[in-house]
Amino acid sequence: MSKKKISATIDRILTIELVRVTERAAVAAARMRGRGDERAADLAAIDAMERELNHLPIDGTIVIGEGAEDAVDHLYIGEKVGTLKGPEVDVAAVALEGATLCAKNLPNALTVVAMATGGSFLNVPDVYMEKIAVGGGLPDGLIDLDATPAENLAALARAKGVAVEDLSVCILDRPRHARLIEEVREAGAAIRLIGDGDVSGVFHTTSPERSGVDIYMGTGGASEGILAAAALRCIGGQMQGRLVPRNKEERDRIKAVGLKDVERKYAIEDMVPADVYFAATGVTDGNLVRGVHFRGDEIRTHSVVMRSSTGTVRWVDACHHRLEKFHLNR
Repeated sequence: MSKKKISATIDRILTIELVRVTERAAVAAARMRGRGDERAADLAAIDAMERELNHLPIDGTIVIGEGAEDAVDHLYIGEKVGTLKGPEVDVAAVALEGATLCAKNLPNALTVVAMATGGSFLNVPDVYMEKIAVGGGLPDGLIDLDATPAENLAALARAKGVAVEDLSVCILDRPRHARLIEEVREAGAAIRLIGDGDVSGVFHTTSPERSGVDIYMGTGGASEGILAAAALRCIGGQMQGRLVPRNKEERDRIKAVGLKDVERKYAIEDMVPADVYFAATGVTDGNLVRGVHFRGDEIRTHSVVMRSSTGTVRWVDACHHRLEKFHLNR
């Protein structure tokens, strides 16, 4: 039996409906902001996202989610989602990007979903990935994981027509990045350290004029790297990723999913080779999207939804008055 393709009609539906998924998860998580309970916030977002995904007219499979089927109950790898009567698609989901940020009511917590035709996301195990990323509108081949931070920053500064001192680099604040941070500062660029939110760190490079982030560098989760690549593919950005196994067991896991060259550098087209949809909604106020705002009888959400084949980026500032749609028993 041939796979059902995404028709033009379904395409238009998914472009809008996908943001409903991230909105529902964001509102659920936002109710737990500042309560110091990361797990409760995460579970609320997971439950809301799963329920909303199951309303979409798709035959979907979770390929990036909360974990393996034997480890988690919802949004597990291989779980079927949607009405199962539409096109066959793979779904990559982070129900709450930055659970710690949400629990502490700190900036840049997001809910994120990407969707593409079946087999369109690079299959990676739960290991680290070294990453470098910039936004769109820049010369091809501008950045390289094998170049030094100073070399990458000099190339980016030339492409933008600015001094290296005018650039801002987003780096995850971890002990493993001590040398990287030192090299970036020696090169003269400013650094924006983030405590959590690996996807949002790369995501910020999609719109430097809004976020103030010109380039992302550092090592984080491999699955998060694939999701970030989906966002960058939509706007013509550039990214390289390389898996970083810490021991033999992780090297074996990489090879077990069919990735024989453990040292390979992956470009965006390797990580997300097909047309992809991407949506994100703010949970807490951030540099690119505002968080959920509760105002009496209304809820306001701020989202972005993108599609790679058209390069369209829609900023969705929504005001919700029918609040029953956010109730668990709807």
